[in-house]
Amino acid sequence: MNLITGGAGFIGSNFVNYLNSNGSNEDWVILDSLEYSASLDNISHALENKNFKFIKGNICDNTKLKSLFESYKFKNIIHFAAESHVDNSIINPSKFIDTNILGTFHLLENAKKVWLDDSFCIKKEFQQSKFIHISTDEVFGSLSEKDALFNEKSPYSPNSPYSASKASSDMIARSYFKTYNLPVIISNCSNNFGPYQHKEKLIPTIISNAIKEKTIPIYGKGKNIRDWLFVGDHCEAINKLYLNGKKGDTYTIGGNCEKTNLELTKCICEILDKKAPRANNKKYEELITFVKDRPGHDFRYGVDTSKIEKELNWKPKQTFEEALKKTINWYLQKK
Repeated sequence: MNLITGGAGFIGSNFVNYLNSNGSNEDWVILDSLEYSASLDNISHALENKNFKFIKGNICDNTKLKSLFESYKFKNIIHFAAESHVDNSIINPSKFIDTNILGTFHLLENAKKVWLDDSFCIKKEFQQSKFIHISTDEVFGSLSEKDALFNEKSPYSPNSPYSASKASSDMIARSYFKTYNLPVIISNCSNNFGPYQHKEKLIPTIISNAIKEKTIPIYGKGKNIRDWLFVGDHCEAINKLYLNGKKGDTYTIGGNCEKTNLELTKCICEILDKKAPRANNKKYEELITFVKDRPGHDFRYGVDTSKIEKELNWKPKQTFEEALKKTINWYLQKK
């Protein structure tokens, strides 16, 4: 039995659906607290498969985690569960400290107790086990327009409570490999987009506001730059880490697609102009409104994917335009 935390959230649910669609014959427990950004509807088809079992629970509940690890003796763990919205971390950082740092610590500690003996050697039945910790490129801080891309050797320099909490969880995960020989793999991905993403995130907000004829809020002047990664491509990368990733290593995963927030917004508006024209025949772009910038707003993220491309033969399959159209279609169907 294997464990997926946060499996009813955005990236986690897409990964569960990826496994289900690709005929995984392994058994998986999906653990999720089902807070505001998660839903069982996201994984309803997978839960019809006997290989997937859902358990409601919070990774901060160490008593429950201990019971689950004792009962199921999880062979592998793919850890998605996290508080992830930067704006929310500015308003309520304590939630991010609890979930992202303490929750990750509880998972690592329980894996250590089950997988390792008293001398920190991996028990025979867990020789092939992996703890894959899903993180973010935001831990590296901010780039200027001229800076080289983030890679696996980039120093950490988080600037928000969210990225600081993820950086902390990365460091704790790394320490469990270095100190205890726990088979940890860390991935740092760029901005994901696609189906099942909560409406608080940028792309769903743009789509939702546009089709509801609301203003589309863009921080500052819209010049902040992000690398965009389609969640389906990210799921394939995570699966490659699960199958062939090197224990103790870190992998940066991105879409090789940097765009300013304003460029992204205009792309979405142009697609919507064709797919769902406004009743007044005006352009959706006219709804764009610039608002006060976010405190500590990182200027640019960009990710070097050469390591995972070379070692695991992965690269994004979807073009940005194709993936964005798929994403918009999904939200239009759900409205």
